[in-house]
Amino acid sequence: MSLLFNPRTYDPSSFDEDSQQQLLALVDFFESKGLVANKEEYYSGEWYTDFLKVVAEQRIFADFATPAEVGRLVGEDDARWDLARINDLNEILGFYSLAHWYAWQVSVLGLGPVWLSDNDTARRQVAEMLGDGHIFGFGLSERDHGADIYSTDMILTRTDDGGFTANGGKWYIGNGNEAGRLSVFGKFADDDPRHPGEYVFFLVDTQHGSYELIKNVVAGQMFVSAFNLHDYPVAESDILHVGKPAWDAALATVNVGKVNLGWASIGICEHSFYEAVTHANNRILYGNRVTDFPHVRRMLADAYARLLAMKIYSARSADYFRSASEDDRRFLLFNPITKAKVTSEGERVIDLLWDVIAARGFEHDTYFSRAATDIRALPKLEGTVHVNIALVLKFLPMYLGAAHGAAQDYPEIPVRQDAADDSYLFRQGPAKGLSKIGFGDWRPAFERFAHLPNVAVFREQIDAFTHLVMTAPPTEAQQKDLDYLQVLGQLFTQIVYAQLILESAALALDGGETRPGSVSDLSDLTEAHLDRIFAVFVQDMADQAIALHGQPSATDAQSTAALSLVQRPVIAPAAEEAFVTEVLSYDGVYEMKP
Repeated sequence: MSLLFNPRTYDPSSFDEDSQQQLLALVDFFESKGLVANKEEYYSGEWYTDFLKVVAEQRIFADFATPAEVGRLVGEDDARWDLARINDLNEILGFYSLAHWYAWQVSVLGLGPVWLSDNDTARRQVAEMLGDGHIFGFGLSERDHGADIYSTDMILTRTDDGGFTANGGKWYIGNGNEAGRLSVFGKFADDDPRHPGEYVFFLVDTQHGSYELIKNVVAGQMFVSAFNLHDYPVAESDILHVGKPAWDAALATVNVGKVNLGWASIGICEHSFYEAVTHANNRILYGNRVTDFPHVRRMLADAYARLLAMKIYSARSADYFRSASEDDRRFLLFNPITKAKVTSEGERVIDLLWDVIAARGFEHDTYFSRAATDIRALPKLEGTVHVNIALVLKFLPMYLGAAHGAAQDYPEIPVRQDAADDSYLFRQGPAKGLSKIGFGDWRPAFERFAHLPNVAVFREQIDAFTHLVMTAPPTEAQQKDLDYLQVLGQLFTQIVYAQLILESAALALDGGETRPGSVSDLSDLTEAHLDRIFAVFVQDMADQAIALHGQPSATDAQSTAALSLVQRPVIAPAAEEAFVTEVLSYDGVYEMKP
């Protein structure tokens, strides 16, 4: 039995032959390099030319990152933006090296404004460069403003010949050392006769003489650049978006790219899990095997439950991303949860495993020593957890209302492992109307598994949360109190997270839709897994409820109502013993060669 990605047994047979070859080529690249060389390059900060060579030769980024419409511009009729195979790519890269994954991630962000543009000249040029093996980058953040897109000091000034010059700097821009093009966000000068002070996205060549690469702002293999443009010439053909469309393109691009972080977190946790279980189960302390200690068994069980939940949620949310349309925009809720919740859970998994293996987690010859650092980055990129949880709260009234007479009728969303082009992601349109997006009745997902003890307890907690929101909603002052809203948002997020996990489980257990031939294969999922996952959820809801009870700004009614969410998970000794036995069965199953 295995619900985790294992390079030894990985079989991407759900994809076409070319995709299978490309995914297996990535596995072979890292396995052939081995852990020692991979770690040496990681600590020395060596740029991964050999990796990018394989990516170019195998056309991995070119095939995985080109939508069908753009592919047709350059004669690539088989191109598609297929999230099913992209998810596998993310998890594999995260499993081996977040630094190498980063080259892919920031290329996706750099391509977003181009694919969202109506500028076919730019799209054709970038598509051809992508086919030639170039990487790309996203020039949004600035040193003084961060990712605050309301403010930018990158200014385009009109020239007498009808073009523009760009002046300004950007900070924290991935691939800024070698990107074939950067999609850069800025503004026209305030006195521009046609677009005074309006936002703009434009393309920049990192090899141009007016492009000044300042430095890599981090220590490591990934190149996170700071750069300046000095009277950089910008032609009309370089302009991707002007005005409100530039703003919308920035947000839509982040929507496309942020889910990749959740999948990378899953990969990091899986590799770390193998290493931690194998180490702990073969270590004797005080005359006992480490995994015989009750606290160790509980931490490993919790880590495994959380990791499985990360995978199951992410797989199901991808079905909604792939099925999105103008008439079904529910993915805009599930998207920030993938980013915020899954990556935060990744940190918790690593922390639990680290408490088990203790000092071993610092040692140079482990994968874990880099994972413990890398996992921290993902909750903080593409919008912090706090930003995304605040975004999630916009959906709360319509979501809860769907269970109280305001449900919207949607067709069933199936498992989406088909080789389709997920084109709507590049036709998202204006970033508005989030609070008006409707939802279907989510109660049936919970009713299907109401016989499981911890699902039943969690359902009671949902009722208590609904009562809290309905009878003691945030005051006008609290609606501006991000500290209070974060706790409320975490409680709401947990409910949505749980819903999609149960949906995925029902599809697998009732309909046999288990995603075989992918990293998300749920063929071995059982109700016992679900019940143990929900034991964790019950405890998390209780913890957040206590935090809400203790909020300085909470009213008496809110504090009292919050305590009604505090319940204990149900953990039967026999069931826990069986679950821990499964955890320990991963001992020695995978170890990266030296």
